[in-house]
Amino acid sequence: QVQLVESGGGLVQAGGSLRLSCAASGRALSGYGMGWFRMAPGKEREFVASISRTGGSPYYANSVKGRFTMSRDNAQNTVYLQMNSLKPEDTAVYSCAATEDFFARDAVRYYYWGQGTRVTVSS
Repeated sequence: QVQLVESGGGLVQAGGSLRLSCAASGRALSGYGMGWFRMAPGKEREFVASISRTGGSPYYANSVKGRFTMSRDNAQNTVYLQMNSLKPEDTAVYSCAATEDFFARDAVRYYYWGQGTRVTVSS
């Protein structure tokens, strides 16, 4: 079983940047496809980005494409989400998740979840 811990959230002004990290323990992260999801107040969980086990072909939600970049460092057992040009509508709790699939976009395919880190973007 893999344990995930997110960090890097905080308060930022619109147009600013944040870099989220997701550190894994328990098992090598290289065995998992990884994803980032977010949940805004009063809304359902939303897919943000995903990346394959090997780090190729990151896939992004249309709402973040061109602004967010997902990457992974399997040697460090960590995945990242670089968020640029942040907007107030990006305000949410961001969670990373691991799937035993090579790559997945659907939340139901992710078995392991972190507790999340809060991102607040002020206008």
